Amino acid sequence: MKKIIVVLLTLLMITAVLTACGKAQDQPTESNDASADTSAKTAETIAVSATQTTSNSSTKLSQPEEVTTTANVTSNGAIDASKIFSDRDLKQTADLSDAVYYDLSDNNNITITKEGVYVISGSATDATVIVDAGDNDKVQLVFNGATVKNSSAPAVYVKNADKVFVTTVEGTTTELSVTGTFTADGDTNTDAVIFSKDDLVLNGLGTLTINSSDNGISGKDDIKITGGTINITSTSDAIEANESIAVADGNLTIKSSKDALHAENDEDNATGYVYICGGTFNITATSDGIQATTIAQIDGGNITASAAEAIEATYVQINGGTIKITASDDGINATSKSTSQSVKIEINGGDVTVNMGQGDTDGLDSNGDLIINGGTIDITAQSPFDYDGQGQLNGGTVTVNGSQVTELTNQMMGGGMGGGRGGMGADPNMNGNGGPMGGGFAR
Repeated sequence: MKKIIVVLLTLLMITAVLTACGKAQDQPTESNDASADTSAKTAETIAVSATQTTSNSSTKLSQPEEVTTTANVTSNGAIDASKIFSDRDLKQTADLSDAVYYDLSDNNNITITKEGVYVISGSATDATVIVDAGDNDKVQLVFNGATVKNSSAPAVYVKNADKVFVTTVEGTTTELSVTGTFTADGDTNTDAVIFSKDDLVLNGLGTLTINSSDNGISGKDDIKITGGTINITSTSDAIEANESIAVADGNLTIKSSKDALHAENDEDNATGYVYICGGTFNITATSDGIQATTIAQIDGGNITASAAEAIEATYVQINGGTIKITASDDGINATSKSTSQSVKIEINGGDVTVNMGQGDTDGLDSNGDLIINGGTIDITAQSPFDYDGQGQLNGGTVTVNGSQVTELTNQMMGGGMGGGRGGMGADPNMNGNGGPMGGGFAR
């Protein structure tokens, strides 16, 4: 009898211990309580200290097969483009072996402080992915069909890094939008849905859609696009950069109430170029389709642009690609925007079609030289050519209003020195200073 009582007491004690353990496991931990309290905070402005969400995404991605874009760059153009794109810039897939995963949530920012690959999923309102890493850190943001709808802050804000990649996952669409007036971060006027103080690369195999009440993408350094489908609607510039915009591939549809691509540094007119060697562009812009302070160089790609002026820079060089322009002011315009370049339009190759509106409009308008060495140029305009310096038709096939021409007429009577065929030859490998312009070095 005593043995039975002892066994029963032992069983009762074991049951009590197990019950207590189960209750303890069901209780939230201290860190979870803190996380819950954190998630209740409201990210009123990006100047507020950001709250990093926990890495608890349930959407894990399998490692994709590597896909790499080929950049058909040239080294002997006005811009030496041989070192613009790094190998990693051209990879459209990320190495996910050590990736960190995040799910977006309303009113909560994600702050990334060190180098790595970060997969962003989910949807949120008034949330910002902030990169504030080391000067030498490369950060890759892999957007897996995410949605961010903000009222006054960027969806992506790069405060500090060496380079940040914005990569989209194949078969997904990421939508980023800002609908109201942007709130400044101290002295920084954050005025774009993706705002970066450092080098920025956009690539991937998915779709990125941006809608902005100001600029679409703004970079205070270099912006490179090497892949993906990118749709931008903006009330100001769609893509703007201080140093350069370089495109190797991708499918871009842009509707801008100002410029589509704009490269300019207000403090240094020796910088700010646009380089295109691939990709497909469908541009509708109220002002300029492509505007560069120094050089706009096109080596390839398919560009359809409807704008007041489709391409504008101090030095415009076209070496290849298919370009279709509809413009209401100038189709292609070279004007003095930089003291580092001579004013020139130079066409060495490619297939260029220009359709001009009625009125005081020019198909090819150069405040300096107009040089055609090759390519196929088809212009429909009352004034096909307007140049103030040398006008040379050295090669190529040029058609004006349906008829092939063998010399360049000039809208500015007496303004063209040595106009017609031949004259002083132009070296397509030289810029206005007598030498190639070095491109941005890949890092």
